[in-house]
Amino acid sequence: MSGNPAVVMRLVASAYCVAEKAGAIVRKVLHSGELGIVEKTGATDLQTLADRLAQQSICASLSRRFPKITIIGEEDLPSEEIKEELIENGQAEEILQKSCPAEYSGLKEEELVVWVDPLDGTKEYTEGLLDNVTVLIGIAYGGRAIAGVINQPFYNYQLGAGADLGRTMWGMLGLGAFGFQLQEVPDDRRIITTTRSHSNKLVTDCVDAMEPHEVIRVGGAGNKIIQLIEGKASAYVFASIGCKKWDTCAPEAILHTVGGKLTDMHGNAYRYDANVKHMNSAGILATLRNHDYYVSRVPQSVLQALKSD
Repeated sequence: MSGNPAVVMRLVASAYCVAEKAGAIVRKVLHSGELGIVEKTGATDLQTLADRLAQQSICASLSRRFPKITIIGEEDLPSEEIKEELIENGQAEEILQKSCPAEYSGLKEEELVVWVDPLDGTKEYTEGLLDNVTVLIGIAYGGRAIAGVINQPFYNYQLGAGADLGRTMWGMLGLGAFGFQLQEVPDDRRIITTTRSHSNKLVTDCVDAMEPHEVIRVGGAGNKIIQLIEGKASAYVFASIGCKKWDTCAPEAILHTVGGKLTDMHGNAYRYDANVKHMNSAGILATLRNHDYYVSRVPQSVLQALKSD
């Protein structure tokens, strides 16, 4: 198979190495002590030098190798000459060796849309909550998230000096998910993960309606999906606008690959076509199991406030 892998397999293999490079950039900026923070729309919506450099690296590296794909990144950056040191040309050999699922083997570059969040959890990054931080690269075809790569630049950072920092997980529909150990919360427990810094009455009312045994408030959409697939939470509930397509494309692909589900609060799927609006305006409801239960618990006030697209 590795003689002539399908375009989408080459793209995933590149995205894996590109995400690792972006993670290294995110670590390097933090260790430099010069975060270069600017406010975008307010004090909870920040951008750092790491966001900017990581996005430049991801977008330039992927578009150089795959010039016909559509890449949509979170940061609105001026077009400028990208330094060669930011370019990553590697491809993960173990991904190239895998057989492409038949339904995706004939895809062309121009049919693929890549959604990029170069640093998910920026506010947490600036506050030292490093386990909340991820790099997200999602790949969509026909409006569906079909593959995703998540890098956690600071995985293991609590172990201190000398720890092997960072890990990368990836998944593709019809192929599987790799880089983590799938675990589930026990059936008799409902643990909700929700926003740390963007809460409001709708969000708390919705969480309460799920009748959780425990609520975890953390940053980063990528981080919350990791909690679902590693058995730390049963559902990710965010009954508000604020989450964007680049926050959910990669995590959704990995979650779906292991049998989970991500929808809006009405239970409708989001689309990831190149021309869709970027905001997930009807909130986020993601689960590894029992999705219908959580959809059924969403209060009417939430459904009325958050109109489905």
